[in-house]
Amino acid sequence: MRFLRRHWYSLGLIPAALTIVWLALSWHHIPWTQKLLAMNFVALLLHQFEEYGWPGGEPAIMNIVLQRSDEPTRYPLNQNAAMVTNLLAAYGFYLLPVFLPNVIWLGLAPVLSGFGQFIVHGIQTPRKLGSFYNPGLAAVLLLHFPIGGFYIYYVHANDLVSRWDWAIAIVYMIAFMFFGVAKATYSWMADRNSPYPFAEEEMRRFDVIDRMKGR
Repeated sequence: MRFLRRHWYSLGLIPAALTIVWLALSWHHIPWTQKLLAMNFVALLLHQFEEYGWPGGEPAIMNIVLQRSDEPTRYPLNQNAAMVTNLLAAYGFYLLPVFLPNVIWLGLAPVLSGFGQFIVHGIQTPRKLGSFYNPGLAAVLLLHFPIGGFYIYYVHANDLVSRWDWAIAIVYMIAFMFFGVAKATYSWMADRNSPYPFAEEEMRRFDVIDRMKGR
């Protein structure tokens, strides 16, 4: 488990690559909804790698820039919580709809979540960090936005989505983000004495600590 906690975001590049291969081989045999949801899953895995791997720096951004923690290597976000919530998001929230592409609300929820990522990466973090770009923003703008936009266009153009789909998707997304991400990260698994601190190199990525000096 120690290896997985430390490298889950890099290991995520493996299923991302396998999904791309599967898409290439299945392109002419699967519906567009399934193609787009699979691409959205890949987008999230690349988003996670951008945040934690390269250029990285998300642990310091969450605990120093956004939270001003007195225990920035482990509180409120720690290595274990980051792994659990991100893997739950990737393989529960984003991957499940790929296997059920006809359940529109199930796929619409992670699509909307991708747009919602702009609030953190495009507004909150730039304001506090003093830099418009921050790890995760590229995936939001270059992947989540176009993939999600085309998904919404496609399901509307082909009369696949209903008002109920929108309502259920919004409720489901809010519930997942609150309980599966925010509550789990900042309450249930938050611990000032957590035995799962981030490694020094994880904290140093993107020079977040140096960027915050004097701010």
